Amino acid sequence: MTANATRVEPHLFIVMGGTGDLMRRKLLPALYHLSAGGPLRDRCRVLAVARSTKFNNETFRAWAREALAAAPLRTDAGSSAWCDHCLHYHSIGDGTPEDYRALANRIADLEREHTLPGNRVFNLALPPAAFPGAITGLGEAGLNDSLGWTRIVVEKPFGRDLASARELNALIHRYFDESRTYRIDHSLGTDTVQNLLSFRFSNPIFESLWNRDRVESVHITVAEQVGVEGRGAFYDQVGAVRDMLQNHLTQLLCVTAMELPAALEANFVRDEKAKVLRSISPLAPEDVVFGQYASGNADGREVPAYRAEEGIPPDSRTETYVAVKVAINNWRWQGIPFYLRTGKRLPSRATRIVVNFRCPVLTCFQPFTCDVRCNQMVITLQPDEGFDLYFNVKAPGPPFRLEPQRLRFRYDEAFGELPDAYETLLLDIVRGEQTFFVRADEVELAWRIYTPLLQQLPQVHFYPAGAWGPPAADSLLGDGEWYEPPHRT
Repeated sequence: MTANATRVEPHLFIVMGGTGDLMRRKLLPALYHLSAGGPLRDRCRVLAVARSTKFNNETFRAWAREALAAAPLRTDAGSSAWCDHCLHYHSIGDGTPEDYRALANRIADLEREHTLPGNRVFNLALPPAAFPGAITGLGEAGLNDSLGWTRIVVEKPFGRDLASARELNALIHRYFDESRTYRIDHSLGTDTVQNLLSFRFSNPIFESLWNRDRVESVHITVAEQVGVEGRGAFYDQVGAVRDMLQNHLTQLLCVTAMELPAALEANFVRDEKAKVLRSISPLAPEDVVFGQYASGNADGREVPAYRAEEGIPPDSRTETYVAVKVAINNWRWQGIPFYLRTGKRLPSRATRIVVNFRCPVLTCFQPFTCDVRCNQMVITLQPDEGFDLYFNVKAPGPPFRLEPQRLRFRYDEAFGELPDAYETLLLDIVRGEQTFFVRADEVELAWRIYTPLLQQLPQVHFYPAGAWGPPAADSLLGDGEWYEPPHRT
């Protein structure tokens, strides 16, 4: 970690889009847990910025109290007092230059009132289309600089394709250099993902097997039970490639496949991830399957087809499912396929990385009736975070018979409840720690891989809600099969 990664300095945390869904569900509970009694205690004030003029400090604090009471994360009786003590509201109006100058004055007033040294975080909890206006407004109002440090946080998706990602990066860098830019991919904030580095590089027993000589394939799945959940008009402009594949799954691929960094510091880690992205071959049409959910039984109830959801055109070709076969052309992974898939309305919510090891070249067990399977490492990122290693053992007694068994580790059993990913990432931001944030070149390298998919418009295969995607996705694996997580809600 970088040298300043342990410091927590007093600061003002400004949320652009401060009355939106992301603020309500993620940012507000995380900021409360960190600053009410956690490491940011008495060091953080929060300013919510939004267009609405119906809010002031008092009405926004009432809104925040209701949001915290409904949050799935833990809260307590102290949340009301925290809202009164820490939360402030400012309307940005129409977002004109005058509005941003008024915001600059409000920030200066709050810093004087609370004796803050000028350290600022600007979190863009906004729709992607609003990023350019907000970045320009902040920069032109001089809010890209201060007496202390200033950091900007950009939520995914980072652009719609390679060209727009380059434009967005260029705009950010006009006002904020890369060392002050934090692109959030919340999957990188989970302890399970971060532990992949220590799991691989501090355990020689596994690292010695993590290569083309011992691994047959790697499967990465991010499965969602939900549909578009009232966000149809937005999702139809995005789809599974932009929403999940280009960012979440590709970042998991990079952490799984990367080489040992020279040090556990931001640029060393991100250099290794960038090397993986540069080694990925262009995707051929036969390496990609798009899907879209039809009506079906999901989570024990009948649900409508994607095209019947509110805000979705009846002839939409937007993919709600995508599976790809990725080839990494480097010394470690040459010839080993990585299969990535994600989709909505699947049987269970699960994020898993499955490492399939090679079967023995020669075995003496063919004459026997055996339920033999190749060794498998299953890394579960959500839910039920942990690791499972499958191996074969002889079942007791005659006749001679092999059965697969597993070694099992679960985080909650060893360490109790894990922190929320947003809590981890927000704390890293105020500490100035960028290791688990996405760098500009990573964004553009990932879009280099996936932009052609969006230009080719592959055939969309339909699958019933509650299934594991279209059967066409199975053909990517040849004779293999996807690891199907057990059904969970």
